[in-house]
Amino acid sequence: MRFACRHATIVAIFLSIQFATPLQAYAPLGHEIVGAIADERLANTPTAAKIRTLLNGMTLEKAAVIPDEIKGWDKKGVDDRKAFHYSAHPQIDKQLRDFWRANQPTHDMNSTMPSHHWFHYTDVPVVRTEKYAEGNAGRSKWDVVHMIPYCIDVLRGRLPETNERRITKQVAVILLAHYVADIHQPLHVGAEYFDAQGHPADPDKDPSAFGDEGGNIFTLQLSDEPPRGRGVHKKKLHMFWDNDAVNALFPEALNTLPKSEHQQQIDLAKKQFVHELVTHEPRNWRVPANLDIRKYAEAWADEILPVACEAHERLQFTNVHPLHEEDRVVATGEAEEKPMPDHLAYRTWAVNVVREELHKAGWRLADLLERTLR
Repeated sequence: MRFACRHATIVAIFLSIQFATPLQAYAPLGHEIVGAIADERLANTPTAAKIRTLLNGMTLEKAAVIPDEIKGWDKKGVDDRKAFHYSAHPQIDKQLRDFWRANQPTHDMNSTMPSHHWFHYTDVPVVRTEKYAEGNAGRSKWDVVHMIPYCIDVLRGRLPETNERRITKQVAVILLAHYVADIHQPLHVGAEYFDAQGHPADPDKDPSAFGDEGGNIFTLQLSDEPPRGRGVHKKKLHMFWDNDAVNALFPEALNTLPKSEHQQQIDLAKKQFVHELVTHEPRNWRVPANLDIRKYAEAWADEILPVACEAHERLQFTNVHPLHEEDRVVATGEAEEKPMPDHLAYRTWAVNVVREELHKAGWRLADLLERTLR
């Protein structure tokens, strides 16, 4: 299960909903950016009209954060009397609750009912650069590479809306708005695995190797940060990619504003940033013209896997050891930035990656929905 802590300067928009668990993937801001790019790209098109009808007027920008928001139901269940509702959209609220009930959280990989958390990622080993189809470790029929085409099949009518996962056409749009961003986050596609001695290992050759779950349990120390003193919590590697690398796309001065002005300025900065990305076509965002739309997710995973490898290669992992988390064993330890031949700081390199990936994800989401909803 992957979690990333909420960032106080970004998620004020969600403070009206009390989450029982932290969020994951690109965190709210990153997902909003991807959804907003697609909204603007599709504006005034027949596809936008179909989406507006399916989502009862909800934008992709808003829909994109819902698959993380519903993790707030995990602790006490969707039927708890204090559980939040999407009261402005009662039909969608009911469908999301049915989806949650059909995919309740679990760590049991043999469970006949998959966890909705599994749908957000895949853990392809980064011990070597390989394509998604070239191995077995870290993949499953319920990972993000499989769930994107599953949602496409629902929208195209190839799967009935009464499917076992309870993914209706409305829910499928919401999930795609989120999963397309997830698959463009390097640590949602690639993972490091270690042997009992804490050395990087290939789980296809060593089944006892345990994974880092996208860096969720590794602390991160970067060269441009002072060493942390006692009592100060270090950030997690995954959280850095979800939050810090996205926040760094915006002016640092926003953090000094009074709370009353902060969200307004964040929204304005986000709108301007999104418009810039909409009006400039990203490099190499198109897939081959003859590629089946159901293969897009695998192609995107193959594309970002070398980036996931580099995200790990630029770090030195120390004090690596197994950690028993509920009913599974995961890798934990420390990750420290190491000097690289290009002399780029890890933060600088990562922020450049995130900007490019959010840009491509937004354009690809719009294209995918346009092709699917024809």
